[in-house]
Parts: sequence; structure tokens; C-alpha cells
Amino acid sequence: QVQLVESGGGLVQPGGSLRLSCAASGSTSSIYTMGWYRQAPGKQRDLVATITRGGITNYVDSVKGRFTISRDNAKDTVYLQMNSLKPEDTAVYVCYTRVLATLTTAIIPRDYWGHGTQVTVSS
Repeated sequence: QVQLVESGGGLVQPGGSLRLSCAASGSTSSIYTMGWYRQAPGKQRDLVATITRGGITNYVDSVKGRFTISRDNAKDTVYLQMNSLKPEDTAVYVCYTRVLATLTTAIIPRDYWGHGTQVTVSS
């Protein structure tokens, strides 16, 4: 079992910045991917950014050049630095991790989700 705790959300004006943090605890030794999704009211949950243990990142096109995802493997923590925030970035940001559980003949991916942190970008 892995528990995820997010922090860093809040209210910010357009053009401002926020830094989100997500700390994982529990059975973290097999964590492979960590990242962030977001969900605005009435919309689906969409990927924002992910990062593998080896540092491979990917971003949704709308945040490229503005958001930076990073992780501290020793602390089992992932960060999302959000710059040049826009009103359309307003959403609940949810931390995500994929854990690779080893079997005798295969590896099972297990996904865990945090409770989310609200980010509101408004004048």
C-alpha cells in the first residue's frame, strides 16, 4: 500500500506561480512513475505531467514550457513547479504513482491516487 499526501495548492493570480508537493509513504520501494493529474469541475481527469524513476518526463501540451515536474527519489516526493499560471489551469490537482509489484513470472502495475489539492487561478 502507498499513501500520497499533496500540498501546495492555493489561490494565485494569472501569471503567478505555485509549487505542488506530493509525498509517498508505505511500500515505496517499487515506485516507478509519479506524477500529477488534474480535474476541473464538469471535466474529465487529465494527465498534467509524469516522471519515471529514471527521470523520463512527459507533459500535456498545454503546460509545456510553464510547468516542471521533478522528484526526489530518496524522499519519495514529486514536485510540480507551475509558472505563468492561467485561469484554465484551475482544477483539483491529484498526485499519482504507479508501483511495480513483482510476481514470480510477471510484474503487476498498481496505481495509487492522492486526495487532491485545489489550485485556483483568478484575478
